[in-house]
Amino acid sequence: MLWGWQGLKTLETPISLSEPQLFDVPSGMSFSQLARKMEVEGFVERSLWLRIHGRLFPNQLHIKAGEYEFTDGMSALAMVQAVVDGDTKSWSMQFIEGWTFRDLRAALAKGERLRHLTTDWTDEQVMAELGAAGEHPEGRFFPDTYLYHSQDSDLDLLRRAFDTMNRVLEEEWSERAEGLPYDSAYEALIMASIVERETGVPYERGEIAGVFVRRLNKGMRLQTDPTVIYGMGEDYRGRITSRDLRRYTPYNTYRINGLPPTPIALPGREAIHAALHPEEGQSLYFVARGDGTHKFSNSLREHQQAVREYQLNRREDYRSSPPPQTSEAQP
Repeated sequence: MLWGWQGLKTLETPISLSEPQLFDVPSGMSFSQLARKMEVEGFVERSLWLRIHGRLFPNQLHIKAGEYEFTDGMSALAMVQAVVDGDTKSWSMQFIEGWTFRDLRAALAKGERLRHLTTDWTDEQVMAELGAAGEHPEGRFFPDTYLYHSQDSDLDLLRRAFDTMNRVLEEEWSERAEGLPYDSAYEALIMASIVERETGVPYERGEIAGVFVRRLNKGMRLQTDPTVIYGMGEDYRGRITSRDLRRYTPYNTYRINGLPPTPIALPGREAIHAALHPEEGQSLYFVARGDGTHKFSNSLREHQQAVREYQLNRREDYRSSPPPQTSEAQP
């Protein structure tokens, strides 16, 4: 009896690990197989004691498949409890505000420990699988940080981001301001994506949205460079020429009236909120100062003066956006 008691007590002894180790529990593995695998991989000296523990505590027999992280100082019993609780190791994937759907899919393709089901799918196949056949994917996925486990797939993350965007958009649309020039929540999403791409600093979102909303209400063209860039696709090489501004694409808001046909990027909740609650004012123009912020103007004359000041005589450290920030999106 003493021998058995001492053997079971070894399961409570902290194990020394130089670094965290991953431990895989395949689907269908029995408790006895788990015990033997823990012995083979050096987490217990003898699997016998774990098997006896399982007989004494039958509630410990219901283990869950997945990948687990065992760390220094854990005991064998703590490891077993983690497997019983299904406390699997998680990884994170971040979708950034302002990304295109192409950027998002590229990040998914590099996802560590993620099952890749959609790598060779077309965008149309992805949307059909999400129950949105025939719909354009751009802007339809919410930018945020998503945790996942080794048994999750890229399609699982796409579905979560797609569903989250639908929920956020529905919430924001239901509380929208009055008098907006949108016929649908989708048009608001398009505007939000433009605001997201134009915004260098968060506090300007509402003011930029106000400029665009006033332009739409007055029948003015939006004339926003990010839509031109999006319409250029792979032809964009880092700068826009006057020829690019004259070139017709469905997204060139220097050539088309109203909104482009689809979003141009992933907008976060703040950009969506700004599109649906634009700041009041009279400004109809803005130009980048070169530090990430913008100079807003009420008239074309004021705007032309601002262009001469900030664009024609650019500062040496000119930049169109501030230093990169971490994602602040919240679902």
